Amino acid sequence: MSITIATLAYKEEENLRMLLPKINEYAAKLGEPYDLMVIDTAKPLDNTEQVCKENNARYINQERPGLGGAFATAVKYATGDKVLIMDSDGSHNPKHIPEMHKLFTDEKADVCIGSRYVEGGVNDDSKTSILMSKFLNTVFRICLGIKAKDISTNFRIYDAKQLKAIDIVLPNYDFLEEVLFKLQQNNPKLKIVESPIYFGKRYAGESKRRLLPFIIGYGRTLFWLTGLRIKGWFVKK
Repeated sequence: MSITIATLAYKEEENLRMLLPKINEYAAKLGEPYDLMVIDTAKPLDNTEQVCKENNARYINQERPGLGGAFATAVKYATGDKVLIMDSDGSHNPKHIPEMHKLFTDEKADVCIGSRYVEGGVNDDSKTSILMSKFLNTVFRICLGIKAKDISTNFRIYDAKQLKAIDIVLPNYDFLEEVLFKLQQNNPKLKIVESPIYFGKRYAGESKRRLLPFIIGYGRTLFWLTGLRIKGWFVKK
């Protein structure tokens, strides 16, 4: 038994200097071997590779564009039977890793979400972002039939075998809903558990999210995935 911990980076050298030592600290408490890796941009934009060398982390350049492409690259190179993915800006606190790992293991789950919206979870984002996030989560949850409260966060532990069996095609943030939907399509009995987290502000730098493309992309993805779900109903019949 082992776990791969992967963080997805885009010009996050400064944040990774603070984040990677903390990941190593908490991962060492899991009681099983772990493999830490950073998925960086296709062409290096900063000194992230050196930061990885200093913190015993594998450095891998993403092979497809966008955040979804970085995620797919992480899945491809994951070696553990479990895969934990998290952001590299500091908003996901490594202190939650042992709690998430324990819940995943104890509940024999297929996915454990580090959740902002279950009891005990906190979202320290702007009020506008929180409202938009909760609206998107509600709409996608209803339309796709995903039984979880926070389906738009990247802080998750997956069963590696199931994760490697799906094809991730979306390049932007909406790949997060795609992943859960496709896992559920492959495994109707998919067990998702949620562990409360504190979602904080990034350590340094600016967010790469752009509002208008973000909204348009989510709208298209909602129609696409809902269509796949409806199509699946007819195939089953």
